[in-house]
Amino acid sequence: MERIKYNFDVMKIMSLFESLTGAKLKDCIANDNVMFIVRESEMGKAIGKKGSNIKRIENLLKKTVRLVEFNDDVCKFVANLIYPTKADDVKEEGGIVSIYVDGMKTKGIIIGRDRHRIKSINNIVKRYFNIEEVKVA
Repeated sequence: MERIKYNFDVMKIMSLFESLTGAKLKDCIANDNVMFIVRESEMGKAIGKKGSNIKRIENLLKKTVRLVEFNDDVCKFVANLIYPTKADDVKEEGGIVSIYVDGMKTKGIIIGRDRHRIKSINNIVKRYFNIEEVKVA
């Protein structure tokens, strides 16, 4: 795991989020849309009443915002990352996290077109955990 470096724009977005919501962030990944990784038990604060905080931030940034709650347990964190898609089980063995799902449709949703989502999940998980790979089984 290497240290995470932020550019000025990402730091501005993180600061805006924390000042608007009062929730503490662990990380922010900004590209076409913005993913905020919120510290444990800060999710309610981050969302706001009826999603008001998310709507405000989306309007200010003019981007889609996604919130994910961090967890020290890699399996729970991966489950949070793929939410609202439900996994039957998530297990970690020997540096490989396996997401077990029933049905090809669910598997396809998690993997994404051109393996885009599973690559993104892999990159995010590797930022915090010493993991070789996240795969869908």
